[in-house]
Formats: sequence, structure tokens, C-alpha cells
Amino acid sequence: MKRRSLLKAASATAGAMAIPLAACADSIPGDKSPQIADVVVVGGGTAGTIAAIQAARAGAKTHLIERGSQLGGTTTTGGVSFPGLFDAWGKQIIAGIGWDLVKQAVELDKGTLPDFSKVPRRHWQNQVQVNQFVYALLAEEACVKAGVTIAYYESPMSVEKTADGWTIQSVGPGTHRCVKCRQIVDCTGGASVVGMLGLTRLRDKETQPGSLLYKLGGENPVGRKQLDRLYVHGADSSTSATLTKANLDGRKSLLRKLRGTENKARLVHMQPETAHRESYRIQGETLITVDDYTSGRIFKDAICYAFYPVDLHTRSGVRPKPLAGGKVPTVPLSALVPKGSRNVIVAGRCVSSDRLANSGLRVQASCMAMGQAAGATAALAAQRKTTPMKLPLKDVRDLLTSHGAVIPTT
Repeated sequence: MKRRSLLKAASATAGAMAIPLAACADSIPGDKSPQIADVVVVGGGTAGTIAAIQAARAGAKTHLIERGSQLGGTTTTGGVSFPGLFDAWGKQIIAGIGWDLVKQAVELDKGTLPDFSKVPRRHWQNQVQVNQFVYALLAEEACVKAGVTIAYYESPMSVEKTADGWTIQSVGPGTHRCVKCRQIVDCTGGASVVGMLGLTRLRDKETQPGSLLYKLGGENPVGRKQLDRLYVHGADSSTSATLTKANLDGRKSLLRKLRGTENKARLVHMQPETAHRESYRIQGETLITVDDYTSGRIFKDAICYAFYPVDLHTRSGVRPKPLAGGKVPTVPLSALVPKGSRNVIVAGRCVSSDRLANSGLRVQASCMAMGQAAGATAALAAQRKTTPMKLPLKDVRDLLTSHGAVIPTT
């Protein structure tokens, strides 16, 4: 299938609003001066949490803006608490900060880790099961220890270019925060900041369904027990209105199921939000095609691996297409940089890619790896007063390696 038929160039500002606000003098209550940061990470989900930790550990003054009440995104709020895959063909291919948090969560929950030296018959057999509640606690602790300033319940309402970076106005209940920074890391899932900046994003007419995770039974399922799911077709994480609709649709379906349950099973668990698979993707300096992905192409500027079947969910179901033996896809740094941009980088499922490649790239392990790469890149760019694409690639790779990441080799 040609790339043209897979992609639709969407208006960069569709689904995003940039509302002019007052000057920085109207900052958070009790503080009339703007806050200063090197790096601002927007979105504290799977990728954003790791990006913020990495940037802060690299010495950058880092702020993290998260619209919800906790970190972890799909892993925690969405309840998809099996963040794979970290291995491929008998060896670990994704490590670093995200993997360390996953290991800590499993150990604290007295779980067990898969044996990555064994190649499973099916890809899901090497999924790592984590306790979503423990992971959220550990992620927050790691951010605080690294020195990240966390702003829960806030969203950016305007982003303005300055001579050496950006001024971000964010708002939340009773709060209007102004932050001046050098670099932005957009980890919103749908590249909402990129859209606010008027940069090109990609989107298809149809998006993969979201999932509302729940459990029926006599015990409250915590820890490593896998939850049941309801598909929410048309789920879209782009705006508060579409997020609301996805939650309303999912909960309505679950209530219908409860009323029709023959054995009158009790609802003992329900995630607070629908987990999303797809919305906008950026048009980056490089676009990863499904051929790049399935062939295991090693890009010249590859900064991490990814590994998962091509996994496109539709109304008729899903049929994962496993990668051929020995093939391990890579993610280039240039696929995290919006085309024609300066001082902004993304990470997570909004990576520049066609729809089929994105269906494999979007899973949590690769998003964690992308988040660490973006955080390292933003920190270096801020410290050197340059922009991500002008950094020596070796310096980015060296920083990532020093923090435990696995870098693709030819």
C-alpha cells in the first residue's frame, strides 16, 4: 500500500488552540515573576516521564506539565500495565531509565521478569507485567529525585517564540503559570504543542480504537492481574472534547455490559480513562515507513530500537504481523524533530511515521526509549544554546549510553 494512501496531511492547527494570555507578570498565585527552565516537557505519560527524568539527570533545569493527576500515561492511567517489548531475538534491545523503573516496579511488587535469552513462540510471552499503581509511585519519585518540577492538572494554552527559546503559558484550576525555556519536548501523544506552533501533523480519516480496561469478579484486581477491555471505536485524544467523548462512550458500553451480564458479576475495577492508540503524528525531518520498520532499517542517526509486530486495530479486529526473524527496527533522531522546526522535539506515539509503522512503534517500551533520547537531546541543546538537529550525533549517543540506554549499531 502506497504511503500516500496511508497518510493524510492534516492542518497543523486542527484540534489545537493557541489562546493569547496575559504577560508573565500574571504567573502562579503568590509569584509574579516568570519561571525559568532549560527544558519543558509537555505530557507526563509513557514517553514524557522518561524524557523529563533524563533531561534533569543530564543537568538541565526541567519542568514537566501533565494534565492529569499522575505520571505514566497508558501504563498507569490507561491501565495497559504490560509495557513491552524490551527484547528481540534473544537479547535485550531497550534498557535505560524506563527499563530501570519497570524492573523496580516488578521487584517491589514481588513479581518475576521474563528470560530475554529465550525467544518466545509468540511476542506477548515476553511482555513484562507491572503493578500500575507501584509504577506511578516510582515514576513520580524518580522525577522528584532528579529535580524535575512537576505541574499536575495543567495544560499549555499558548506557546510563543523568543530570541533563545519559548515562553509557555499553562493553566489549571486556580493557576496561571508562565515558564520561559530553551527547549520543548512534546510528549502529548498527539503532538498538540507541535500543532499549536503551526507545524505540520499527519492523521488518517480513521483512527484505531481506544480501550477502556475493567474487571468483573469478586476481588479487586491489583498488581499483575490482567484486566479485560472494551474497544472504544472513534476514540481520539486530540482535545478535551474528544477525550470526554471517548470516556463517555466507553463507560456507556461498560454499563450496558453490566446490565446484560447473565451471572450478575460485580464491577470491581475500572480505569479512570480510555487508553488511546492513535491520533496525530508529526511530519518529521525523516518519516519512518512500514518498509523501514519491517526491514529493520538502521538509520544513520538511529538513537534507539523498537520491537513489536505491525499491530493495526480496526473495527473488524486485529491480526498482528510479526517481524521476520532477526529484524529489529530503529528510530532515527530526525523522526523526533518536526520538519522545519527549531528548539522542539517530540517522543512517543506521535513519532514521524506512516500509519502501519506507527502501529508497532506506539507501544510503551519503544516510547520510553524515544522519551529518553528526546530528553537527552533537549538537555544538550539547551546547555549548548543550539537546536536538536545541530547537535553532534555522537554526543547524544554518548549521553544516552552513559545513562544505560542501548544504541543501535550497524
